[in-house]
Amino acid sequence: MGKKIKILDTTLRDGAQAQGISFSVEDKIKIVKALDEFGISYIEAGNPSSNPKDIEFFKRIKDLKLKNSVLTSFGSTRRPNMDVGSDAGIRSLLAAETGAVTIFGKSWDFHVENVLKTSLAENLNMIHDTIKFFRECGKEVIYDAEVFFEGYRDNRDYALKTLDAAMKAGADSICLCETTGYAFPDEIFEVTSEIVKRYGVEIGIHCHNDSGMAVAGTIMAVKAGATQVQGTFNGVGERCGNANLSIILPNLQLKMGCECILPEKMRTLTQVSRYMSEIANLAYDERIPYTGSCAFAHKAGMHADAINKNPKTFEHVDPGEVGNERVFLMSEVAGRSAVLGMINRVDPEITKDSPQTRLILEKLKEMEYLGYQYEGAESSFELMIRKVLGKYKEYFDLKEFKVIVSEPSINGGNSAAMIKIGVDSETEITAAEGNGPVNALDKAARKALERFYPQIRDIKLTDYKVRVIDSNSATAAKVRVLIESTDGKDVWTTIGVSADIIAASWKALVDSMEYKLMKDMRQ
Repeated sequence: MGKKIKILDTTLRDGAQAQGISFSVEDKIKIVKALDEFGISYIEAGNPSSNPKDIEFFKRIKDLKLKNSVLTSFGSTRRPNMDVGSDAGIRSLLAAETGAVTIFGKSWDFHVENVLKTSLAENLNMIHDTIKFFRECGKEVIYDAEVFFEGYRDNRDYALKTLDAAMKAGADSICLCETTGYAFPDEIFEVTSEIVKRYGVEIGIHCHNDSGMAVAGTIMAVKAGATQVQGTFNGVGERCGNANLSIILPNLQLKMGCECILPEKMRTLTQVSRYMSEIANLAYDERIPYTGSCAFAHKAGMHADAINKNPKTFEHVDPGEVGNERVFLMSEVAGRSAVLGMINRVDPEITKDSPQTRLILEKLKEMEYLGYQYEGAESSFELMIRKVLGKYKEYFDLKEFKVIVSEPSINGGNSAAMIKIGVDSETEITAAEGNGPVNALDKAARKALERFYPQIRDIKLTDYKVRVIDSNSATAAKVRVLIESTDGKDVWTTIGVSADIIAASWKALVDSMEYKLMKDMRQ
């Protein structure tokens, strides 16, 4: 490993400022535990005086013993013309009893005069007094030089004076904040290089993504000598977000040879990234480099064939190093090599030249002609392979179903479904209400099957997508339904196609349930 890079995760502070995110106290505690287990150096947990929820969080987190991470509270310098010990925000930071504090102060003279409404000299005093106060209290102090690059661009001398004030007060580290997302990576490199040479303390970088260059700017700062990196998992944050640690971490460690976390922890990166997205209640961006499901997905026949021969042909890293996996998208252009990988999961003895491979490719083309697309729905594709190979087990048989849609009832449901299902020689008839016909059908099917297969209760539908295949047919068009399901351990996606949206949804639901049952039988 090369130089050590300390990672400060600010998902709970800067990430919580993102539109659509609202962490509960329980959410925040779960995130702290996950980041500590992952091996993050610092967890910036929020401002203990900003709202009742954060106040409650800091009370409860005191009882949590962290193994790898240092918890840090976040707050501003003292207010203008006030004794530091009398400032309520300063006192709340002290009362939080975190191992470190992150103090932010203004580096841009424009902000000092137009936001703080104070003099440039008083701002320097505010920085010095606040950091000195916490150092005298025995705290590690991370100083965030807010809007530093903007300040450096407009008034270099004054921006440097703010860092001088922090240094003289005893700051343990200084983080250069590219707060507006304006700076290009080359500017970040040049400025960071100067600061690293000028000061003998740890220099950090904190980039926002307003120009789409937060990751690149962060990497360039590290190349310039920064040894602390701030960011959030999945890049969440206010406006366009923060530097994405899910991308930065593997870039630094796997490609630049930096030491960020233990190698075995890097192999859990995909799991941690998705877990953070789940807690934030955000749909996961599958196109995120390294951790998204598209990151190592191959569709074109020649590419897939080359990957099978040697993964280095079209993959920049081994997906296993970040806990992800290679995916061959099942399409009519995929070719035999790509399809073979999925076939061999079912029957390892089948080769690219086996007659079964040709039969499956023919079936794949037939299904795609009907509107099926198995890229992203590999679970349905596996079931189709099993049917062609005669290795499919029918767990239940749909006898009939009826769906009634009406005005909302008193309890809010506007649909009812009746379903008749056969399992072996037995028949079960059930009915259920739901919010829409698909929800009612799902509930009725579960109710009917749980008597025979209790594990059906574990299935949770996590995503539901409908795509019109041929818009020229208007309301008579076929639709493609994709359903993502989980049982708390695995995630799988299934597909259904029909001119009837309920029928298409039912096909996808059946595949989801059968895949779960088949998966459990294999284990």
